Amino acid sequence: MATAGTASIDLFVDRPRQPGSAFPLNRKTMQTSAATVHERPAFLGSTKQLLIGGQWVPAASGEAFDTFNPADGTVIGRLARGGPVDIDRAVAAARAAFEGPWSRWKPIERQRLLLRINDLLLAHAEELAVLETMDMGAPLSRTRSTVQWISQTILHFASCTGAATTTTSSHSLPGEVMALTHKTPLGVVGGIIPWNGPLGGQWWILGPTLATGCTCVLKPAEDASLSVLRFAEIMAQAGVPDGVMNIVTGYGSEAGSALAAHPGVDKISFTGSTETGRKIVAASAGNLKRLQLELGGKSPDIVFADADLDIAVPGAAMGVFSNSGQICYSGTRLFVQRRVQEEFVERLRHFSAGLKVGNGLQPDVDLGPLISARQLDRVMGYVKIGSEEGAVLAAGGARLGNELANGYFVEPTVFSDVANTMAIAREEIFGPVISVIPFDTVDEVLKMANDSEFGLAGGVWTRDLSTAHRVSQGIRSGTVWVNCYGMVDPTVGFGGCKASGYGWKGSTEHVESFLQRKAVYINLN
Repeated sequence: MATAGTASIDLFVDRPRQPGSAFPLNRKTMQTSAATVHERPAFLGSTKQLLIGGQWVPAASGEAFDTFNPADGTVIGRLARGGPVDIDRAVAAARAAFEGPWSRWKPIERQRLLLRINDLLLAHAEELAVLETMDMGAPLSRTRSTVQWISQTILHFASCTGAATTTTSSHSLPGEVMALTHKTPLGVVGGIIPWNGPLGGQWWILGPTLATGCTCVLKPAEDASLSVLRFAEIMAQAGVPDGVMNIVTGYGSEAGSALAAHPGVDKISFTGSTETGRKIVAASAGNLKRLQLELGGKSPDIVFADADLDIAVPGAAMGVFSNSGQICYSGTRLFVQRRVQEEFVERLRHFSAGLKVGNGLQPDVDLGPLISARQLDRVMGYVKIGSEEGAVLAAGGARLGNELANGYFVEPTVFSDVANTMAIAREEIFGPVISVIPFDTVDEVLKMANDSEFGLAGGVWTRDLSTAHRVSQGIRSGTVWVNCYGMVDPTVGFGGCKASGYGWKGSTEHVESFLQRKAVYINLN
């Protein structure tokens, strides 16, 4: 499963960075930030409805289901169980909004709308961060940083509202003919987002939707929908017209599959597992929808013997442990050059032992819980498989109990002496589990790094510039980091290849994918 997160702004160590900063904050700064008094969001507790055409309405079935705080297993709300009928209503509302006054908004009006949304985001920053932490478990240090990253993302898309242009083109037609090329909004976009960072992940759909004049129907993950629903209320305050943004909560097999197959949807943007991505590709064939897919990953992170281990050890560790390993591009296949492997694993063990796992609302927490009991069982199952396959459990590997027993917590886990053929080195675990794989030469490690069905991301740690260039160009993936891991800027973006999907997130290319071209030939004779 992939993430939105897609959009991680964590770096190197067990300390958060200020957005846009090249260096992490120190521990004292983190303690002060994390200890800020926070209130339980008033949004929690009640049954949430669907947003369709600007109105909050129950699911057509009248059914709802519980949503849980993964830190303690308590129910924090109920979500409407939307299905195909609700998707029909939402798509109809989105189509009506697309063909209505919204289509006549000028670029400056859409830009001002995005700026108002940004102002309200910052005004509600703490509420949204706390809500996201309680809904999906990430520590407050991370969710607070996510809010700042969202602001940066909104401002980027606010700068792209003029993308729907008309240009003249030179040609070789006889006579007096003018050729125009129009870029126009694509139409109704369906967005299916995951649970590992919904507050930020939704902006890969909302940003270009609002910038270009499209409309959308969002289906957030059933495990974490609350921050998306709360932010929809905030967007309404900013003046988003009715029907431009619609939200249908529910299960992927019901609401999600109906959205993917709906003939009234012009584009699907999906973040999730490769298995589900393949089903969406098949479902899209009915009306040949455009697709943007960010799917699974099993990314190689390569540490050479000449790397600065003071940076590489915490950097590679948090390239996996950040968000409790629930990030699609986590560098979970950690290739370490053999002559420093023993030292590296020992340092990695020491670093992992120093990380604090707990409720993300508590100060100093580095890793929160996994999203659900189902995901916890999956991760613990892979820990068992790794040991059975002959890998050495160098650190962690246990579910945490005592005061954390009701939550879905697992220790940061490190396996050493892993072979690239083992299941823990080939299959996406989506938890805080590192597989350390030894190598000797550049050619050998590139061959192993690319021996995977996935191609989402990768990393390189070295002081040698020629090695950095050779390896970063040799890794078959959409993004490669050198001497860092997980940095994403919305003006640059990221994407995947192979079974990790296709289509770019971020940059002007992302915005362009929400537009369609039309050529107009005018005979001037």
